[in-house]
Amino acid sequence: MKQIDLNCDVGEGVGNENELLPLISSCSIACGGHAGDVQTMEEVIGIAMRHKVKIGAHPSYPDRENFGRKSVKMSRNAFIESIRAQLNSFCEILEKQKASLNHIKPHGALYNDLANDPVLSKVFLDAVSPFKSGVKLYVPFGSVIAEEAQKQEWELVYEAFGDRNYNNDLSLVSRNEPNALILDPEKVMGHILNIIDTGKVKTISGDIQPIRAETFCLHGDTPYVLQILMYLSRELPKRAVQVK
Repeated sequence: MKQIDLNCDVGEGVGNENELLPLISSCSIACGGHAGDVQTMEEVIGIAMRHKVKIGAHPSYPDRENFGRKSVKMSRNAFIESIRAQLNSFCEILEKQKASLNHIKPHGALYNDLANDPVLSKVFLDAVSPFKSGVKLYVPFGSVIAEEAQKQEWELVYEAFGDRNYNNDLSLVSRNEPNALILDPEKVMGHILNIIDTGKVKTISGDIQPIRAETFCLHGDTPYVLQILMYLSRELPKRAVQVK
């Protein structure tokens, strides 16, 4: 049996966490930047604890209007202040509920920007440095943020997306494109198994690119995400893959 981590981005207002969390092994919870508030953080952390799901923080550019999916130009100090405020709020709730922080995973446009921007990556790592002890970073393989975090001796978990198509440079196909999402459960499983078995991904143009992943994300707001997760939980063990 091969073991993988299966994660979802949650606490973003969809309200499907009771259904999703029993089917995954880790979650990244919105902490006020693009979505979420104290109430949603408390609720989703509680659900994660009940189902023994590893808990991560999902900080973002402070841009609720665009759900954190547009790049935001900010001063260094304002950016650091925003990220730390999100994480401080989240960690206060974790402490109150006697839960621990497993990982940090940036959201949306910030995640994409960190993959390519060495200056922003260093500022982000400065922002999250007070939370480093015992905490992992979920990052894309081959990214600038992964390279910089490795230099700073962060524990990294390489992430791939089960419900998203890739470009040749391993960036995600834009959500503005009609083929950005993978919604068929069988195709999602094939996409994931190909990465697990070969260490490669077939891009949207048909090329084959090397990739590495220990965790696979399915977005909590992807259409049919529950049906996809139910299918994976049933079918992956038949292919000698255990979600853990």
